[in-house]
Amino acid sequence: MQQKQFIIEGSRINDIPGFYAEINRLFMTGEDWQLGGSLDGFNDLLHGGFGAIDGDEPIELIWKDIAHSKASLGVAATRKYYEGKLSPESPFNREHFQEKLTELNDGKGQTYFDILMEIIADHPNVTVVSR
Repeated sequence: MQQKQFIIEGSRINDIPGFYAEINRLFMTGEDWQLGGSLDGFNDLLHGGFGAIDGDEPIELIWKDIAHSKASLGVAATRKYYEGKLSPESPFNREHFQEKLTELNDGKGQTYFDILMEIIADHPNVTVVSR
């Protein structure tokens, strides 16, 4: 089976919404809807069946400027993400996100970039090549 290649332009990723804009540009072209800013949605996308991925076909993500993306999705962006989950109007599990924020502030937690890489690693058909 031929391996599909997708080039992530890491220099376009300056924050979490920028990551999803780039993912939508790559994977959702031609769809009449866009992937929202959701880690679960990103995981579902990698499972395939919608967008540019058909099931568990082999995928190579060529991630240009990965260091820029890693910095942009680092501690500051992750802190802002968790703080949003802790806002008074948020329907999310406040205890869970407070724990994650505390871990992050203590230097022990994952950044948003780390979480994305963990999600990708859970898909054996997807490989990342940094450039």
